Amino acid sequence: MADVADAPLEPRARHITYCGVCTLPPEYCEFGGTSKKCEEWLEKSHPDLHQRLYSEGTSLNANLSTLSVSARERAAKDAAKKEAKAALAETRDAERKAAAKVQIKRVERNKRKFVTVLAGIEAHGLDLKKVAKELGKKFATGSSVTKSPAGTEEITIQGDVSDDLFDWLVDVHGKEVPEDNIELIEDKKKKAAT
Repeated sequence: MADVADAPLEPRARHITYCGVCTLPPEYCEFGGTSKKCEEWLEKSHPDLHQRLYSEGTSLNANLSTLSVSARERAAKDAAKKEAKAALAETRDAERKAAAKVQIKRVERNKRKFVTVLAGIEAHGLDLKKVAKELGKKFATGSSVTKSPAGTEEITIQGDVSDDLFDWLVDVHGKEVPEDNIELIEDKKKKAAT
């Protein structure tokens, strides 16, 4: 009987909730730049946790009430600065995504052999290796991530699949990549002079 009581307890897995806005645990959302949005998200998705963290007398509000008036003003000013900075970064990202072009090039290798090159997809938040693997399975062909002469990474797909690739991008990744940002380019290899 004594062996059972003295046996060490096995560790149990904890379930940790992460914020849907800043991806931090809700206890640390105040250190990110989107604390107001985080609080709204927490109130909608986890009202019990919101009540525990943001109700009167909790640690966050209690810590703020012990600060002097000037310290509170500085804390509010810092929080406003962080929020403005995060909002600016968010709009900059949205503008960059809207301006980023995805190019689908059909490149002639030799005689009647072609490859299709997909460039600019990483600007829209897609993982190149995952997309290359999806394309290899979709078109039953070789597909790999390669470096372009310009130094950027691009996806090279064996065969002429440019039209099908355009349709696939619009259907599967239409939310991330708008149709207006996709351009088809045909690149022909120059013939050697005789």
